[in-house]
Amino acid sequence: MKRVLIPLLLSLIITACQSDDDAADAYGNFEAVETTVSAEATGTLLRFSVEEGQTLSTGQAVGKIDTTQLQLRKAQLLASQRAVRSRTPDVSAQLSAFADQIAVQQEQLNTLQREKERTKNLIAAGAAPTKQLDDINAQIDVTQRQIALIRQQRVAQASALQTQRSGTTAETAPLAEQVKQLNDQIARATVVNPVGGTVTVKYAEPGEVVSYGKPLYKIAALTDITLRAYVSGDQLVNVKPGQKVKVFVDAPNDQLKPYEGTVAWISSKAEFTPKIIQTKDERVNLVYAMKVNVKNDGALKIGMPGEVKFN
Repeated sequence: MKRVLIPLLLSLIITACQSDDDAADAYGNFEAVETTVSAEATGTLLRFSVEEGQTLSTGQAVGKIDTTQLQLRKAQLLASQRAVRSRTPDVSAQLSAFADQIAVQQEQLNTLQREKERTKNLIAAGAAPTKQLDDINAQIDVTQRQIALIRQQRVAQASALQTQRSGTTAETAPLAEQVKQLNDQIARATVVNPVGGTVTVKYAEPGEVVSYGKPLYKIAALTDITLRAYVSGDQLVNVKPGQKVKVFVDAPNDQLKPYEGTVAWISSKAEFTPKIIQTKDERVNLVYAMKVNVKNDGALKIGMPGEVKFN
């Protein structure tokens, strides 16, 4: 009887030691940062080329929302701008008439000045009366006053025209800003993928009427995926951020597929073990969350369970 029990006990001890050696140091599930892409305009979804599992690149246009109403509002604003601009005076054209009048009066003044000099010479020679010079001086004085008056009128007209121009400019400024706003809304009607990754969930279909903020699809970068695992307090001495670890996932025939992983983060606060990780009795224990970055070969999926070995 003793000969039978001894080999049996040795077998149990060896099996127990092997089980302890093969046990993982931490267990968890894979997760990734998922981005929900929402509509930034309201209207019919005219085009939407997104499918679950599809890989999209950053900046890729994947959809188009109807912009008919926005285009009509923009056309109305542009017409209003043109109407306001038509009332804007052409300052230079209207002031050019004053310049022409001054030029005519100046030419007349030059002629009178020449006539004045000629008359002076005639009076000096006794060939003309003094009254003739007085008449010319009077004409010169009148012409100079006319030139001064025209210049004053030009200044007053320029001020009035500038005030009118400023008023029309003030009217067009808000219209221009509204056009910019509509241009931005029209641009946002094109659905542009913000981050490269794989589409995980699709919420809309072409032909649906969507509103601003409605989720269209969810995308996640799966080339690098994170295993969120949990370790007990006494294991913290064996792991630190930046440490290389082994990550395993289930494979066919009760095998485990290995991956290289890097510890990215360890929580500084303890929490109760998530029920998806341990049995009911063990869930009362406090553990620390940790994140392990793993290069994904395409086999790792969000929510898939995994285990970690520190050595």
